[in-house]
Amino acid sequence: MKRPVDVVEVGDRIRFDGGVHVLAGLDGPRCRLVAEEGSRVQVLLLTQVLGAQDFAVLEPRRPGRSRVPVHGPLDGLEPAVREKALAWERHILEVETGHIGPHRDWPSRPGYDPAVYGLAEREATKAAELTAAGEQVSVATVRRMRARYREQGVWGLVDGRLTRERSAFGRADPRVVAAIKRALEEQQGRSTGTLSRLRRQVGWLLEDAHGPGTVAVPPVATFNRLVRSVAEQEQLALTAAGHRRRASRPVPVFTPTVATLPGELVMMDSTLLDVMVMCEDGQARRPELTMAVDVATRSITAAVLRPKGTKAVDAAVLLAQTLVPQSMRPDWPEYLSMAASIIPYTRLASIDARVQGAAARPVIRPSTVVIDQGKVFVSRCFLAAAEHLGISVQPCPPASGYAKGHVERGFGAIGTLFAQYVAGYTGNHLAARGSSVEDEACWTLPQLQDLLDEWIVCGWQERRHERLRHPLMPRLTLTPNEMWAALTGIAGHVPVPLTGADWTELLPSRRCAITDEGIRFEHRTYDGPALNGHRHPSTAADGKWEVHHNPYEPWRCWVRLPDGWAQADWIHRGLVSQPFTDTTWRHIRSVVARRADRAEHEEHLARRLDELLRRAHTGAGGSSAAGIASVPGQRTGATRTRRRTADTDPPNGAAEQLPPADGDTCITSDSDAAGAAVSARAWNIFDAHQEAQQW
Repeated sequence: MKRPVDVVEVGDRIRFDGGVHVLAGLDGPRCRLVAEEGSRVQVLLLTQVLGAQDFAVLEPRRPGRSRVPVHGPLDGLEPAVREKALAWERHILEVETGHIGPHRDWPSRPGYDPAVYGLAEREATKAAELTAAGEQVSVATVRRMRARYREQGVWGLVDGRLTRERSAFGRADPRVVAAIKRALEEQQGRSTGTLSRLRRQVGWLLEDAHGPGTVAVPPVATFNRLVRSVAEQEQLALTAAGHRRRASRPVPVFTPTVATLPGELVMMDSTLLDVMVMCEDGQARRPELTMAVDVATRSITAAVLRPKGTKAVDAAVLLAQTLVPQSMRPDWPEYLSMAASIIPYTRLASIDARVQGAAARPVIRPSTVVIDQGKVFVSRCFLAAAEHLGISVQPCPPASGYAKGHVERGFGAIGTLFAQYVAGYTGNHLAARGSSVEDEACWTLPQLQDLLDEWIVCGWQERRHERLRHPLMPRLTLTPNEMWAALTGIAGHVPVPLTGADWTELLPSRRCAITDEGIRFEHRTYDGPALNGHRHPSTAADGKWEVHHNPYEPWRCWVRLPDGWAQADWIHRGLVSQPFTDTTWRHIRSVVARRADRAEHEEHLARRLDELLRRAHTGAGGSSAAGIASVPGQRTGATRTRRRTADTDPPNGAAEQLPPADGDTCITSDSDAAGAAVSARAWNIFDAHQEAQQW
């Protein structure tokens, strides 16, 4: 039975009249056939050919195959491999058509004229020609290459031996490679061992799988190289530390964090600064740096140094500092002011009077803050402050530093551009630390805070960042201040003034009852006229009131009453002559014996606290003030306080007037507590209501 044929095309090899022919052309109802043997040419009706009893299409043209030579697949090959494939294409075309190129009117070379020589003769001629050229090509090779060309086009002529990808493991035994891979997979998450242990484990696996002595373990040097190749190829870690690093990587595909407007995304984090500072007890310690970085402008919107152990109130106030202009220090040069910078000062001053006398640091209102899982940032105080300021909080997954890479890179930049030039630099790891770093420390924490604030304004905000590009001129690299100026012209600027009530909202809170004696917590009792009329259980379910307190001002608290905030003072405030912090109070509680009567015990604590502060004021029993003042040319905290008291305070000094976090002095005796008391006196006391009057 005849096979049905739908389509025949020029170039098809067909069987007709007992022979094999090539369909050389179609002209209406007629077709031209060229016999492979003898190259006899016949012009017949197409219906006569298709109706023959033995008609069959032997090698049809592949569907979709282009008649135009396609060399695109060869673009990725080596030049020598590509030229060899194209040369074979010319040879095949000459064997089949008698012509090398498209010029069919040119005479054929001797031995390749289809009208004189048959296909087999032309194949033999081509094989002899290539063999004479030194390629050792047989007639069977020529026929095989013709078949590949018809099936795959020019790609079928590429030598597969030259394009085959070599194994990353060379000629290593696949069984050994599989055993190494299994051993590496089994040790993921385990403690790091030596390569000799791994080699023994691989040997045991090979014996269990193939029998003793069947597969030999490679020599030590070869085995070590093979292990590293397998680990790199299979994305396996050789050590426990490497496994933890790989486990903390994000899941591909990696997506960069993009922000197009100031404040759209702000990243916050804390780390220890690689600088030793002199604490008020005379000891050298590393402070903790907490800062916020705006992703769109790469600006450091706020940075605060605190002794190790940053509190939630510090992070909450840092969040508010991003909304407050950075005030100029009295000893800063005028060119660091916002008026002298690229920032559009005149336009900003017309809508926000707070920028008058401010430093050249952007004022950015965060929309979303990215934080890690640190207890400071996930605390109730910080989350409540963010909610009060209308800021969304986006926590990062645990152990995912990449999720807040901008602030992490910012820490690295501060270490290389600022910290390593400061006396007392410790290096970024233990092996890089000097032998006498503690002796080099000469800056106090407030002094280092001043240096950092000044460097941020003149060193960071005016430094060109490779990732900051102008929206309309992408080839122009900008500084953080220039980027903020460019984006502010697009997004605008809305000032967010903070009132005294706003600052009070940022403080830590607790639930307390108002009794006839007042409010009592931490062995302190607070009372005032504003509490009259509310000395009864509140309407809340627990019958208590919301009380906010400042750990740096323990002598007063604020109560949220139905008509607003009310301040209540410590009833024994008159017994204490000097300001103090919660650290000193906790020390007094730990050294004073508990008395039976609660009121008597609280009064006794207040008197002992006053005695301690008086000794600290006169220098008796404490050596920290003398130890700090003995450094030549060093300004102590008390000197800085006197200077700031004599000068006029900057109008926007909320960030500078905040006291340091407690916990910097390891108080174990009264003399150490005296040093801590000096620390409390060395800072200006922050008054939220007085600060609000400056806006």
